[in-house]
Amino acid sequence: MKPLVLCLGNELLGDDGAGMLVARKLKATQGHGSDIIETSLSGLSLIEYFIGYKQAIIVDAIHTGNHPPGTVIELYPDQLRSVIAPSPHYAGLPEMLELAKSLDVEFPEDIAIFAIEVADPYTIGGAIDSRVEKGIDEAVIKIKARLKRWQSLTFRTAARKKIDGNPGTVAR
Repeated sequence: MKPLVLCLGNELLGDDGAGMLVARKLKATQGHGSDIIETSLSGLSLIEYFIGYKQAIIVDAIHTGNHPPGTVIELYPDQLRSVIAPSPHYAGLPEMLELAKSLDVEFPEDIAIFAIEVADPYTIGGAIDSRVEKGIDEAVIKIKARLKRWQSLTFRTAARKKIDGNPGTVAR
């Protein structure tokens, strides 16, 4: 099964559209090695995108002020804090993972998050900062490398099973 690459953002908010631009660059160069989806949805609205996948990459803008704009930060779900929000509409990835677990749905076992530090995710109609554009290119390179690694692991596992002759065990 192909991995999911879910790219988030809002192009109306300048730098916040970084995830969308990553999706378009990947689609132009990646071929059919993954399912690349771009969306402006967030929170619990994203859960249905993940169902049925074993591996997923999430791409989004982040504005912490802790890194220079354009920095690509690789995160994993266990590094995220729960969102303190006034309603479920503002739930984040940790809450979505908990919900998926409680619903017992088929959800990715392997999730990587590529966050691009942005300069201004708030200005309506603003242009993408040139430093963020460089970060988009870097994110594309890192995502392609991750997808290639996953593909290699999948291929090796399948080959081991074939050599062993028993699809339920892995030859050592």
